[in-house]
Amino acid sequence: MSLPRNSAGFTLLEVLVALAILAIAMAAVSRTASSSIRNVDALRIRVIADWVAQNRLANHQAMSDWPAQGIQTGSEDQAGQTYPWQEEVIDTPNPTMRRIVVSVYSPDDGKFKLRELTGYLVQYPR
Repeated sequence: MSLPRNSAGFTLLEVLVALAILAIAMAAVSRTASSSIRNVDALRIRVIADWVAQNRLANHQAMSDWPAQGIQTGSEDQAGQTYPWQEEVIDTPNPTMRRIVVSVYSPDDGKFKLRELTGYLVQYPR
């Protein structure tokens, strides 16, 4: 029994070309997804570093303390990682104000600065 000449279907070459196109498209989608995952992780670390810096400034405001000029260092645990920070307290022309520059560094590399936040403390008369 022979098949009619006008039978419908795909040739092997057409199927292979379609599979090659599909493989290229899937590789591009996979690469894009991988890049997005890496970017989300980097953004997550930077957001947490921002929280650490904001926490340091809010802590000074909540305690109503008046830190001495100079540089202080420490670390804070957030989301299962330890973020090193550095605070630089600087006098301003106004004697009742101090500027605080909080720098937060990467948990993996203590020299890579993730976030720098500047705030001001006011000494209210008591």
